[in-house]
This record gives sequence, C-alpha cells and structure tokens, in this order.
Amino acid sequence: MAKIKIENVVASTSLGEQLDLQAIALALGGAEYEPEQFPGLIYRLKEPKTATLLFRSGKVVCTGAKSLELPRPRQGRVRAGAVPRTRVPD
Repeated sequence: MAKIKIENVVASTSLGEQLDLQAIALALGGAEYEPEQFPGLIYRLKEPKTATLLFRSGKVVCTGAKSLELPRPRQGRVRAGAVPRTRVPD
C-alpha cells in the first residue's frame, strides 16, 4: 500500500475588496512588493515556513505549509486588524 506524505498545503480565499498593496507593503516589515516583477505582494514567515501572496483584486494565497493544522498565534505574527485597511480609489 502506498504511503501518502503531505509536502505542500495551499489555501486561498478572496477578501471581497481591492487592496492597496503599496500601503500594505509599507505597513508590513519584510514584505516584498515589486509590481514590475510580480503582481502580488509576498509575505514570508520563518515559522512555519510559509509564503502568503496578496493580490490587488483581494485574492490571498498561502503556500508552503507542511500540514493542515493551523499554527497557534505567536507574537510577531500578522493578525487580523494589524494591517491598516486601505481601499483602492475607484
């Protein structure tokens, strides 16, 4: 019988509104945002080793997790409300 091993868990969602990635990049220390190279903002965590991609459309993709369990909140993590809400002008 084959043994199954999870190598990479990917989760995605939509926030339902457009995001100002420049403002978010300034608010999040260590975020990578170079729209000439890639259209999304990249935010990497060291523990667990994951990357979160934020797109202007409000789409969010988290990749790199090794299990389906959610990490426990720790100091220094991005929390809901930690990034100022920014709306993109129409």
